Amino acid sequence: MKLFKGRKYKFIHTRDITSGDLRAVFFPRTFAEKYRYLGTSIWKEDTDTFRALFPLVLALDYEAKPKWCPRWFLRFLQLFGSDNSIVRVRNRKLHDLQRKLTNGIMFIDWKTKWEDYDLRISIHAPGHLMDLADAIETKFYKAGRCKELVEQIKELDPEASIMWGSISRLEKQLEELENKVKIK
Repeated sequence: MKLFKGRKYKFIHTRDITSGDLRAVFFPRTFAEKYRYLGTSIWKEDTDTFRALFPLVLALDYEAKPKWCPRWFLRFLQLFGSDNSIVRVRNRKLHDLQRKLTNGIMFIDWKTKWEDYDLRISIHAPGHLMDLADAIETKFYKAGRCKELVEQIKELDPEASIMWGSISRLEKQLEELENKVKIK
């Protein structure tokens, strides 16, 4: 049910606010709804990406949410100030109030590039949270790349002994196995 109609003026469009949006503000059902005020876009909670980004979102929440301010109020400001978007501004004063309360901390986007394990994270946050995001990206890449190399090694030689830990070591082992296969 539509409660507030969106506006359209030239190139500026705001969305309609429905009863489902208000329910999500006061009674969030999912992780994404609960932390929407940060701009999170983590939808599927049973994926490796979710498990990797979960601690980052909790750390962002800890830094962004003032102790005295309830989350529902920040979600309310996100809905009516920013239209539940990281781009649009529905009401400048509410938008600015949310930015002031959260100190501008925001989870902009995440994506996987080229491979499923090549995770890229974009956030606006203090340096220690940026370092956490970089560490998550590195760990996620290293684990995914090692798993891919082990699968390729096992495909060539199911009896091969695997020494986990270093991507370069696994790449060298794979190259040696490929050379042995070519010689035979």
